[in-house]
Amino acid sequence: MSIAVKEISKHYGPQIAVDKISFSVESGEIVGFIGPNGAGKSTTMKIITGTLPPDHGEVVIRGMPALDQQKEIRKIIGYLPENNPLYLDMYTREYLNYVAGLYRITGSAARERISEVVQMTGLNPESHKKIGNLSKGYRQRVGLAQALIHDPEILILDEPTSGLDPNQLVEIRNLISTIGKSKTVLLSTHILQEVEAICDRVVIIDKGKIVADEQASLLREKGGRQIQTIHIEFNATTDPAVWKNLPFIENVKSLGENQFLLETHESRDVRADIFNFAVDQGLTILSLSLKEKSLEEVFREITQH
Repeated sequence: MSIAVKEISKHYGPQIAVDKISFSVESGEIVGFIGPNGAGKSTTMKIITGTLPPDHGEVVIRGMPALDQQKEIRKIIGYLPENNPLYLDMYTREYLNYVAGLYRITGSAARERISEVVQMTGLNPESHKKIGNLSKGYRQRVGLAQALIHDPEILILDEPTSGLDPNQLVEIRNLISTIGKSKTVLLSTHILQEVEAICDRVVIIDKGKIVADEQASLLREKGGRQIQTIHIEFNATTDPAVWKNLPFIENVKSLGENQFLLETHESRDVRADIFNFAVDQGLTILSLSLKEKSLEEVFREITQH
């Protein structure tokens, strides 16, 4: 086990930022850590990296208590903070060389490693510039590069794709997916499609408490009352009132152009019944499919309850 969070709490005056939360991250796992603004994500990540002590509980990194073994733990963790603090007056490679020096990587070893992370993070076109002259997206890449400079076993990434354009998003997601094959990754993000694309598991925090911890592929089942939604399309205009003859159809949403969403709370698959009913009514179906609940819908249900 790479990361074990055990009953940690953190207060800021009377406000409870993190309230006795526990979870773990296995070696080689990519875990998405998500929640609304102010839920406690960044506070938890700071505690895991040792930059902020908990009021109660402990964090264990690869078997070592985080507060007692900070020097050793910092060698194996790469951390990209939420606000990505950088020295804006330094040149990109100069800054990465400075960070490498903090990890006792110098000389030819530093130059070789800097070239590797510059290539990995797509910084090559802008690597000759001062950080202050870079776009937000490229500054984010510099932050990711500094987290990777010492080739850590564990990566803690707080909003790693913030400020990236759609093309950069794909590149960095692919990079994180590749890194995740050999490293442990805990990342927070507000982009739920990102979680679906690259994470093995999802941990949701809300109001300082863990409210869900599930494999990404199974999380959709964690929402509230389950609604089965069927998308259907016909070859001609169809009266929505026809679906009143099916007692298990509770709601009909017209999408225009002969398309509908049919909703039911039936636990069984009702598509065969819908198909047979349409045939009996003389309707020609062009498509009939079960619409899966999105992670965004599940997230809203879990955090709003």
